[in-house]
Parts: sequence; structure tokens; C-alpha cells
Amino acid sequence: MADAADGPELSKAKSFFARAAQFAERNNYDYAIDMYLDGLKHAPDALEEGHIPLFQIANQRQGKGGKKPSMMDKMKRRGGKTPLERMLNAEYLFSKDPNHLAYAEDMLRGAVDGGFNRTAGWLANLVFQTNNAADRPSAMTYVLLKDSYAKLGQFDKALVACQKAAALRPEDSDLADEFKNLSAELTMARGNYDKEGDFRKSIKNREEQEKLHAQAGVIKTVDYRVKAVEDARKKLAAEPDIPKNVFDLAEALSDMQTNEAENEAIDLLERTSHAKNDFSYKERAGLLRIKQLRRKIRQTRKILDADPDSEKAKTVHGQLTAYLAKIELEHYHLCMKNYPTDLRAKYEYAVRLVQNQKYDEAIPLFQEAQKDPRRKIGSMNQIGCCFFKKGWFADAIDVLDKAIETYKIKDDATGKELRYNLARAHEEKGDTQKALEIYRKIAQTDFSYKDVSARVDRLRGSQNN
Repeated sequence: MADAADGPELSKAKSFFARAAQFAERNNYDYAIDMYLDGLKHAPDALEEGHIPLFQIANQRQGKGGKKPSMMDKMKRRGGKTPLERMLNAEYLFSKDPNHLAYAEDMLRGAVDGGFNRTAGWLANLVFQTNNAADRPSAMTYVLLKDSYAKLGQFDKALVACQKAAALRPEDSDLADEFKNLSAELTMARGNYDKEGDFRKSIKNREEQEKLHAQAGVIKTVDYRVKAVEDARKKLAAEPDIPKNVFDLAEALSDMQTNEAENEAIDLLERTSHAKNDFSYKERAGLLRIKQLRRKIRQTRKILDADPDSEKAKTVHGQLTAYLAKIELEHYHLCMKNYPTDLRAKYEYAVRLVQNQKYDEAIPLFQEAQKDPRRKIGSMNQIGCCFFKKGWFADAIDVLDKAIETYKIKDDATGKELRYNLARAHEEKGDTQKALEIYRKIAQTDFSYKDVSARVDRLRGSQNN
């Protein structure tokens, strides 16, 4: 198993990552990509330091109209002699075209073969999520995920991928056999039967691990966060021009979860944004302000749970909730203005428009956001809800029917929400029989879902009268 490099190799990698962040700050994304890839040659499993920020830069580059890889790039970066070379060649192409799933799949193959397990796990989850949201999910992609998750020892996820592949290839008997094998592997992994056959020892080991994790969490809250702030301050003082050092200090301050530290983090980011004329710092400041407000709302919620009659807590909770809605709307509007081709920003802004009952403004943004496979189903669901709120029940039904046909999965959270919203639209349109039929199907798999059981009783009662 290959792990992230340490010692001199990791130090070399970090120097490349720091230079990459500097190029990205100047919107020189192509050089930033090259620098990240050079660093990953030294630390191929550096997930948080290398792969994830590179993926974020790829999306920023695409949002600002960055060109896709040329034919020469595709030929030059095809395959590779080693797993590492194959992974990084594919990552170069994926960084230039982050919507092209095949590049991510090639990255995944290289990461698995090279034993870069943390990177492979992250990639597998990314590919899985994207394939699920595609108009036509690929059975071959699910087979790749099945094999990748199995090699990583994540047999629960391998089983789900195998099940989805089998649904697309019902005639494939090999997949049915593989499902049985993976089920056995999962049972062994969960019970630890393959290690001395001692189930009681397995339970004891798990309990000891949980105890250690809990202790580690307590220690982190007392000491770790303070030290993280101190270390981040030193790094920023030593190298103030490296963007990562600014972001790291802001994040460390935010993790303190005190008003003073959070306000310092926000102020640091906003001052840097103004000094460098770079919106990315202001974007992070906005996210931290939203995080701070949500923390305060949770605190007032706890007070209300303990004392539901507290008028002061009710007032503060209401004021904070209203202020959060205002801040989120402003934040995502700014993101959309600064990243005009970023579909994620359009989706998030549209969600906030819906919360403010601005349905006519939200619908076109959701229609654009559908082009992003990761937000396609969510956007369709939101469009259906907007039509419902406008009283356009027939149009809501059309959109939600299409979303359900695209998504196909019935029993997960998304599938149930789509069907519930469809039933509501049928009910408001006056087709109570159709609504009852959908509510019944939801109740058969999740009786406690929202108010489904009450709606079934009411609609059945109205039919009997």
C-alpha cells in the first residue's frame, strides 16, 4: 500500500503546492495545474494538500471559460508506464475538463493500481456521485466502482455499485455471482471472522477504537485548535504572500468557534481580498460568516428546546434566521456575479431565491444549473417546486415526472422527495387518486416519511365519504 510521501519528499511537494496556490491567486490556472501535478509526483496520495485544491482550481478555471485539453494534450497524456504516471496524466486532462467523467475514471484506475488509497477513495466517491446524476448512468462505470471499492476494502460501497450495475444489466449472471461474493466479504469484514475467528474480540476492538476516537475529540477541542492557530500565524508571518497561509489561518481561527476568533478570520479574509483585489478571499469570508451564523442559530435552538417559552430566545432566533437568509442571498449573488459560468454558484443562489419566494428569478437559474450532472436532479426538483408554488401544477408534474424517470432510484432520500413532491402536485391539481397511489408507495417503504401516513388516511377517508 502506498501512502502519502513524508519527510523530504513531502517537503518538496509542499513547495510545489505553495507555488501552485500563488499562480492560482493570479488566475494563472494552467501554471497552477502544472505545479500541483509536479508536487503530486513527490506525494501522490496528498489528498487535502494536492488533489482536492487542484480539483477546486479546475472548477474555477472552467467557470472562467478555460479551454478544454487539445487533441495534442490527449495524445501526449494517454496512459503511462506506471500507475502514478497514468493517474497524473489523467488528472491533467481532468483538470482541463472536469465534467469529462472518463478522465476521473482513468485517475481512479491509476490511484487504485498504485495503492494511493486515500486518493482512490475520494475519486471513487466523486465518480459514483456523478454517474448517479447522469442522464444515462453507465453500467461499466458502476463495474469499475465495484472493483475499485472492493480493492479498497469498502465492501458496503462495492455492493451498492454492483447492485446498480446489475439493475442496468439484469441478464449478466456474473454480476449476480459477484454480488454474493461481495456480501460474504462484507460479512467477514464487519464481523472480523477472517481474523482468528473471534467475534467477541472484534467487538472489543471496535469498542476500544470508539473510545480512543472520543478521547481524541476531547483533546482536540482543548489543545489542538489553539496550537493550530499558533502554527498558522507563524506560517503566515514567515510567508505572507502565499494564499494558502491566509486561508489556513482563517480556517484555524474559525475552528475555535468563538465570536472573537471568527470575526478575526472574516476580517483577515476581507482585508486580503481588498488588498489583492481577489474575490476568492471574500468568498471564503462569506462562507465563514454563514458558518458563524449557523452556529449561533444552533445555540439559540438549544436554549429554546430547554425553555420553549423564552421570549428573548424566540426573538434572537428569529432575528438570526432572518439575517442568515439575507447574508446567504447576498453571498451567493456575489459568487454568481464573479463566477458567471459557475453552475454551482447559480444553483446555490437560486436556492436562496426560492427561500425568499422569488420563483420567477430562480427558475431560469435552475434550468441552467441542470447542465451540471451533480446538480441536475436537484435542479429539476427545485423547478418542480417553483412551479408548484406558482400554482402551475401540471408543469410541476411534467418536470418531476421527468426527474423521476432520470433518477430511477425510489427508496433513497432524493427518490422519496421527488415522489412526495409529485404526489403533492397531483393532489393540488385535483387528481387525488394518483396522489394517493404515490403516497401509498412511499409509505410502504418509509411509513414515517414526512406526513405521508396522515395524507394516505385523509385521502382514503375522503374516498369513503
